[in-house]
Amino acid sequence: MSDRMKIISAAKSHGGVQGVYSHASDVCACDMTFAVFVPPQARERPCPVIWYLSGLTCTHANVMDKGEYRRMAAELGLIVICPDTSPRGAGIPDEKDNWQFGSGAGFYVDATQEPYASNYRMYSYVAEELPALIAREFPADMMRQAIFGHSMGGHGALTIALKNPERFKSCSAFAPIVQPSTAGWSKPAFEKYLGADEKSWRGYDATLLIEEGHRFPELFVDQGTSDGFLDDGLRPWLLEAACAKAGIALTLRMQDGYDHSYFFISTFMDDHLRWHARRLSGAEAGA
Repeated sequence: MSDRMKIISAAKSHGGVQGVYSHASDVCACDMTFAVFVPPQARERPCPVIWYLSGLTCTHANVMDKGEYRRMAAELGLIVICPDTSPRGAGIPDEKDNWQFGSGAGFYVDATQEPYASNYRMYSYVAEELPALIAREFPADMMRQAIFGHSMGGHGALTIALKNPERFKSCSAFAPIVQPSTAGWSKPAFEKYLGADEKSWRGYDATLLIEEGHRFPELFVDQGTSDGFLDDGLRPWLLEAACAKAGIALTLRMQDGYDHSYFFISTFMDDHLRWHARRLSGAEAGA
């Protein structure tokens, strides 16, 4: 393990190791924390990687503590990586009374507006810097990567996959913000991070990326029908329409009575991990 990465904690779980690590990020100009579950199969061979991107107000710890992914990840031989959702620390610009912006709300964009541009570069962090670190420090098969996430993290997973289709074998989401450029709880953050010219926002909006020609073979989305953010922030029907027009295979499951919480996520976590594992193993799409 290199001097640039520190072990915060490590615990045995389901035969593997759940670790939490920190490192000095050049991209975000601060120390960043992330979690990695390494399954028992990694003692024998490099294992495929699945990225989980968390939502607003979260850190790496929310899914690690409540997502219930380790048993299935150990069974399937998946390395699960859970980055933080924003830069943090003294000197990082923030709006402490605004849960939809700043700390815990990086929106997986590379900010261009001051004072945020120096630190809020979560797209480059998740898409470039952290994968390079994972490749160096863990027994990861980086030729087999998948990505998924929740809410703001579902938005991040969709946009990162659409912009890097050669890197990821599969992409799914729980209750993603599918059109953040117009959603009430993300549009103000986009303006602060990216400026008033809405053309610059298009590169971080899944529906608009699809409109502009970006493609991914298939997408899998679970959405609760009792989610309080469904009509204002999430609006999965916009992704459904964009995928239908573009010919992208979308499996959208509206889960009756489920809300936006980790009770919802943990219920369907196994389904998502199995779905990704089939594609990471080279099984036929649609299985």
